[in-house]
Amino acid sequence: MTVAYLGPRGTFTEAALWGFARRGDFGTDEVIPLDCSSPREAIDAVRAGRADFACVAIENSVDGPVTPTFDALATAPGVQIYKELDLPIAFAVMVRPGTSLVDGLTVSTHPVAYQQVKGWLGENLGAHEFVAASSNAAAAQIVAAGGADVAVAPARAAELFGLSIVQDGVADVVGARTRFVVVGRSGVPTARTGADRTGVVFVVHNVPGALVDALTEFALRGVDLSRIESRPIEGGLGTYRFHVDINGHIDDAPVAEALRALYLRCAEIQFLGSWPAEVPRDDERLARDTARLEEATAWVRALKEGTR
Repeated sequence: MTVAYLGPRGTFTEAALWGFARRGDFGTDEVIPLDCSSPREAIDAVRAGRADFACVAIENSVDGPVTPTFDALATAPGVQIYKELDLPIAFAVMVRPGTSLVDGLTVSTHPVAYQQVKGWLGENLGAHEFVAASSNAAAAQIVAAGGADVAVAPARAAELFGLSIVQDGVADVVGARTRFVVVGRSGVPTARTGADRTGVVFVVHNVPGALVDALTEFALRGVDLSRIESRPIEGGLGTYRFHVDINGHIDDAPVAEALRALYLRCAEIQFLGSWPAEVPRDDERLARDTARLEEATAWVRALKEGTR
């Protein structure tokens, strides 16, 4: 079983990959990691058949959505999400042995990670230059090779690349978390658990009220949205894709009904899967909404049959 991930070794994504593996989410103990340079490359490896799954970060509690992952999913037909995992995120500040922290240093890390430690760096390093890296572990590689002075990365990266940790557990926001997902080729969604999440990407027609009308389909059926994001469509200003996370599973009647209605309203729509969520679901509300939908369905049927 080959699983593509944002490498090199030592990234939080690699830690998430092994977290999924320990839970048995890949269905085998024989997992072969495939090091990739970006979320898009990892997802493309699945589409091309070079990997069975991809493990990618999709959202963090400090900087919001991981846009390279969202963009790759929206423009990569033939894949969907099957699992998710939340990881607590804290960083280690590391240097080559013998390096001291002084003003004027160059600091390398992933741009998303930089947003999570800027406060600490400003207080403890003073003036510094930011050197963007493709991943946090890649930043450790850059420092080990002399391309920057300081890396902000998972503590394990220091051991892998021969660096010394100056400070561990660094985070501007205590309790920060990142959500990772397993992406595979399109197929039957993961079975409903009662605590699920469904992802959809859609484009509405360019008419007044189109987005409001689309979102109303969820509200009318009591379906809760946990997230909505817009991303520009390549090649033109003012045109957007909307990414929606739904609390529920496609096997939940209200969710399925809302998706059918959304399909009719949209210029484009892409199903990103239904999968177990880390956040518990309100089953009492779901039962109430499902009963109400079944009641409405029975009422329409009675009207058609003349038996009301």
